[in-house]
Amino acid sequence: MEKIVYITGNKFKILTAKKMLEPLGISVEAKKIDCPEIQADTIEEVAKYSSKYASDLLGITTLKNDSGLVIPSLNNFPSAYTKYVEDTIGEDGIIKLMEGIEDREAYFLEILAYTEHGGEPVTFISKTEGRISREKQGEYGWSYDKIFIPKGETKTLACFNDDERWKFWDETGYEELAKFLNK
Repeated sequence: MEKIVYITGNKFKILTAKKMLEPLGISVEAKKIDCPEIQADTIEEVAKYSSKYASDLLGITTLKNDSGLVIPSLNNFPSAYTKYVEDTIGEDGIIKLMEGIEDREAYFLEILAYTEHGGEPVTFISKTEGRISREKQGEYGWSYDKIFIPKGETKTLACFNDDERWKFWDETGYEELAKFLNK
């Protein structure tokens, strides 16, 4: 059985990867290491750098995920700066920045970077569409869950418990990775 080491401490990312890859005979092992997070303008650049760094450091094939909130009406902000924005102005700051803006479209971009040892990263993309609420709602989740309303819904992600919330996330990146590995 082929093995991929997923560089993450997030149990939900591991569960998704296992669900998609293990039926293809690819085992998924989690390993949490500190990867330098470069300052870059795109989520893809950050994911590729981290995956290559981990692969080179450990001498193995790795999978690394980086994701970010993208708000087109704010010139695609915060994107690669999602974590920094969360740690500084947070959800309240995003709501304030969007005062008076009618176009509240937003999406989470999740980039999976797969790096075979000695090779260059290959990326796969998931895009979870929705919009930004006008106020925080809900009691579940973390990060931007209290202000992100998934496409087709009227409530934020934070209004759904863990078991329900995960059904809203796009898994296209994992599906494409599975196809790539199955070749």
